[in-house]
Amino acid sequence: QVQLVESGGGSVQAGGSLRLSCTMSSLNRVKFGYMSWFRQAPGKEREGVAAIDGDGKIAHAESVKGRFAISRDNPRNTLYLQMNNLKPEDTAMYYCAAAPVSGVFPGNALIPDEYRIWGQGTQVTVS
Repeated sequence: QVQLVESGGGSVQAGGSLRLSCTMSSLNRVKFGYMSWFRQAPGKEREGVAAIDGDGKIAHAESVKGRFAISRDNPRNTLYLQMNNLKPEDTAMYYCAAAPVSGVFPGNALIPDEYRIWGQGTQVTVS
């Protein structure tokens, strides 16, 4: 069984920064393909923020390009999202998600339905 645990959320003023982390744990040595960040604001659908595959190929949503950066530390089984120049519209619950190797077509890396393994989320509030 695989578990994803997010941390690093909080409340910041516009223009501030936060760094989210997602730690993966499993009973077996699981190798993931795409690992991604999604977010969901109240009353809105879950949307893809950024994704990174096992080879380091990255996709970002247009709304966060130049402000957010995704990275992963495979030996530590940890996914990160560095968020800079935060805006009020970035306020949402942020979730990490993972897929097995070759489990997601690269063009679909930011589509929530492509993922079956999810964390519980961490709240980000920008005022």
